[in-house]
Amino acid sequence: MATPGFRPTHVVPQTGMPAWEAPDPARPTVPLDALLPVRLVERRGDWGHVLCANGWSAWVDGRYLVAVPQDPPLADDALTTVADPRPLLGGAEQALARYRAAVEEFVGGALDGETFHRRTQGLRIGVVVDGESMWLYDSAQGRWAYGDGRRLSTFATDDPPTVTQDAERAAERAADRAADRDAASGGEP
Repeated sequence: MATPGFRPTHVVPQTGMPAWEAPDPARPTVPLDALLPVRLVERRGDWGHVLCANGWSAWVDGRYLVAVPQDPPLADDALTTVADPRPLLGGAEQALARYRAAVEEFVGGALDGETFHRRTQGLRIGVVVDGESMWLYDSAQGRWAYGDGRRLSTFATDDPPTVTQDAERAAERAADRAADRDAASGGEP
């Protein structure tokens, strides 16, 4: 039975993948089937805690999960930030020009590797254009913005997800239920 509202963030690689009950290699469980849709709910280093559509969860090597592209925000969605895309495009253009100039000097022999490294250190540029759709990296805000030519909206951020009070309460309830089960069974698994 599928979990209502389940929306995968990743799929399992074509070869399937091993899974564990906890982020501990000594606790293996049933491997996940190839191309199984999953939602990544937590990261701990290379470990990824995934939720399957049927509600089952497991820990996997998160490095091998295949990301599922998410649709860009729709025009009538509530947008985090609405802005004119031109300043961000101008900044990306200037940063790219600075990088290109440094590459030209480096390749031409006017810069050594250390100077090239210093000149380009901290420079971050990200631009994807596909027809009228555009994704720009805003290094000042630490976010990717989606644009349709008229406005930008936050699409993804560098910040990790925050834990909501609802998620904290759900984790506490799950821990309480586990403690109750342990007490009822006399501590036996």
